[in-house]
Amino acid sequence: MTASTPSSSRRTRRRAIAAAAVLAAAAVAGAFALTLDGSGGRNEAAGESAVVSGSAAPAPADESLLALARRDPSDAMAVGRADAPVVMIEYSDFQCPFCGRFARKTEPELLRSYVDKGVLRIEWRNFPVFGEESEQAALAGWAAGQQKKFWEFHDVAYSKPRERNAGEFSAENLIDMAREAGITDIERFQADMASGKARSTVQKDQEEGYNLGVTSTPAFLVNGRPILGAQPTATFKEAVETAAKAAGR
Repeated sequence: MTASTPSSSRRTRRRAIAAAAVLAAAAVAGAFALTLDGSGGRNEAAGESAVVSGSAAPAPADESLLALARRDPSDAMAVGRADAPVVMIEYSDFQCPFCGRFARKTEPELLRSYVDKGVLRIEWRNFPVFGEESEQAALAGWAAGQQKKFWEFHDVAYSKPRERNAGEFSAENLIDMAREAGITDIERFQADMASGKARSTVQKDQEEGYNLGVTSTPAFLVNGRPILGAQPTATFKEAVETAAKAAGR
């Protein structure tokens, strides 16, 4: 038998890590799929979905799923301490009405109760699924982040229900939103929107979501555990508190 070389050992380790990542992604895809299945009790009219959790203690999250949290202190599209014990990754579309409902009704409570207290970090992922206006809004959000105004833009974009694919996110309206969000360098905002980096960053977020099995918005991972839809605020609070307890907080 020929002894393994260092390079072959490294290749073997890489294959093992890749296989583990694929299995973890498949598990999350299955969990998201359960929430989409009719047996999961999804109410399309209300925009509600069954949450993959329950009163029983959940199994520990896979390390590769926890590793999806970027925890980059310079990330303009995240809010909360980079070392917070709980990270909620949010896959959203600015044209999604249920994302808007989450932003207006639930997110402010999570900010007050957990983000401001250092327990929770929220990391945004652009996941435009409703066509060209969704994609342009995602690019605009990224561009706003380049001037440290992503969350201000987010709040303006979600400030009220908007009709989908009806010009609400036209180029002119996106500039108006940027101004309302406090962005002063509009020329830079437009240039950033049109940049290849903006498009590649949005595409990277989309690919991450698709690889996990996300097919609709909003979708969330709370320390690696999935929640789909604009669930009641209590559902998110329970998920955050359960994750914080598991993390020793």
